[in-house]
Amino acid sequence: MRVLLAMVGQELAESDKLDPEARRNARREATLLVAAVLDVSPGELSRRLDTLPSPKERAAIGNAARRRSRGEPLAYAVGVAAFRDLVLHVDARVLIPRPETEIVVDVVLALTAGRAGGLAVDIGTGSGAIALALATEGHFDTVWGTDVSLDALAVAETNRRLLPASAAPVNFACGTDFAPLPQQLARVIVSNPPYIAFDEAAALPASVRDWEPPLALFAADRGMARYEVLLAGAASHLEPDGWIVLEVDSRRATETATRASHYGFADIRLVKDLSDRDRVLVARCIAT
Repeated sequence: MRVLLAMVGQELAESDKLDPEARRNARREATLLVAAVLDVSPGELSRRLDTLPSPKERAAIGNAARRRSRGEPLAYAVGVAAFRDLVLHVDARVLIPRPETEIVVDVVLALTAGRAGGLAVDIGTGSGAIALALATEGHFDTVWGTDVSLDALAVAETNRRLLPASAAPVNFACGTDFAPLPQQLARVIVSNPPYIAFDEAAALPASVRDWEPPLALFAADRGMARYEVLLAGAASHLEPDGWIVLEVDSRRATETATRASHYGFADIRLVKDLSDRDRVLVARCIAT
């Protein structure tokens, strides 16, 4: 295993398709890649360095290394991504879950900790990351995830089948925004919508711009279009005193909060990420 790991590291370090940071950290990338293919932790891998990989393992690692060396994101190359306590199947049909999005789940769990039950809704669920995390860590009766992409929902359904029996029931539905939802009002509506303006595409890392689905990345109205739709429609689908929780672009966080106020939400606040950037909008639907 030690020799194979070194070969993967060298292949990645010499790739002209990877950005400089990835090449500089080729050893770490190789460790993460091999560990993911073998479905072990990096720590467990370090204890197996003197073992001989099987032909099947060598083939799988070689395939993932070739894909990564061509510039494909690591998560796509190995087919999985970690999100909180979950290991999710991912491919080019869905956005790769980010650590920042885990903060969205933290916020929702804190808001709803005082009372069990109710419905949680994830608009634009993609791989199902947020919806499935809420189903496993929260105390909801039901969780719904919606997406306009049937391809994305196929990935989400694959991940749903991995949930433990203790998780809340999860339903995925295809459709625009709130259209696929049941008549039941939600305790919380969550979304990590596309929020990059089209003219900002050139500034994105190639591993994002050239590989991840544009539908999950870009929005019109300078990146604000999806926020406008969600804030305009959320109140009619929320319980009185229910919450909307949105991942936001830090550059547009203040404007998003202003729009939430325009649509009558209260207790509006912005939650920062670990880089001290505004990352999550929280707003309460005023009881009527």
